[in-house]
Amino acid sequence: MKNSRLLRSLILIAAGAMFSIVVPRSNAEERLVFISSFAAGEKGAIHAYSLDLDTGKLKLVQRTTDAPNPFYLALSPSQKFLYAIHAKSFGGKEHEQVAAYELVGRTGQLKLLNRQSALGSAACYLDVDATGKTVLVANYTTGSVAALPVKDDGSLGESASFMQHVGGSVDPARQKEPHAHCIVVSPDNRFVFAADLGLDQVLGYRLDATKAKLVPARQPFARTPPGAGPRHLTFHPNGKQVYVINELSNSVTFFAYDVDSGILIQKQTISTLPKDYAGKTYCADLKITPDGRFLYGTNRGHDSIAAYRIGDDGTLTLLGIEPSLGKGPQNLAITPDGKLLLCANMPGNNVVVFRIDQKTGALKSVDAPIVIPSPSCIRIVTK
Repeated sequence: MKNSRLLRSLILIAAGAMFSIVVPRSNAEERLVFISSFAAGEKGAIHAYSLDLDTGKLKLVQRTTDAPNPFYLALSPSQKFLYAIHAKSFGGKEHEQVAAYELVGRTGQLKLLNRQSALGSAACYLDVDATGKTVLVANYTTGSVAALPVKDDGSLGESASFMQHVGGSVDPARQKEPHAHCIVVSPDNRFVFAADLGLDQVLGYRLDATKAKLVPARQPFARTPPGAGPRHLTFHPNGKQVYVINELSNSVTFFAYDVDSGILIQKQTISTLPKDYAGKTYCADLKITPDGRFLYGTNRGHDSIAAYRIGDDGTLTLLGIEPSLGKGPQNLAITPDGKLLLCANMPGNNVVVFRIDQKTGALKSVDAPIVIPSPSCIRIVTK
């Protein structure tokens, strides 16, 4: 009898151990990721994926198809709303629109709230201020930026500010006129900076987020090197440095940033390419790890990602240049824990997940690329 009781106890313990092994992992190890497909018709969509933070694998969970040519995406600070470029014919005479969506829980489902005009052609970049009350848009072809007020329900009002850039620069093929390529809010929410590829300038504006109003800053613009073609910019997590990736010269320019005045002071420009490379290639996007130690920038043509170490003074040191594993790396995103980097290869029709070595900053792909038509922008839900 004692032996049989002991045997039953051992079986129950073993069964409990087996059960604990197969318990599914918590959803806390996953993130919702939105990826836009820059295409017309049914191919133009906003895809929602579940990203496993341990394995780096992406799983499609939802697809929103009422957004033709959704070139760029932005999430509200609350992570409850998503904004997307909406264009029947991108870069044509008809102005693009900015579409507002509500996230339905964390299912990946999006509920369309409304659309408003971007007041320009080839709208190519969106940002949302820290209060969630203003959405900003940059228009490439017409060389302008606009600020749209956000209503309490996340929907958009008509533009409250519009700024038309004027001028050109040294490249007769690409810089005859202004081409606003990004617009980014400063970490303290007081200033907005727009990189204009056609002007070789980063233009500064003061922001009144409560009214979605822009006025020129004390320093109206800072210059990049002639012919650089500034495309995207990002702030260092410490809020004291700004990095601009230059599409035409295949380089990154580092500016020191005066928080009080909003003034940018150029400090360094460094190449994104190997010294012996002579082919045609253009930069696109850059991102910094949350700990502020590493910066990554993309080369379209060379089809690679340049990795840099950020020094204590903000200067960049090239660590290496890794293949993007697809044609035309267009956009990057880094997970909040700084361990994974996602790369959208737009003409290559794939997205690749890389693991970031926490000591060296080196990149290593974690799985085969996922196939997705014309991926142009990646946004990771952080809450």
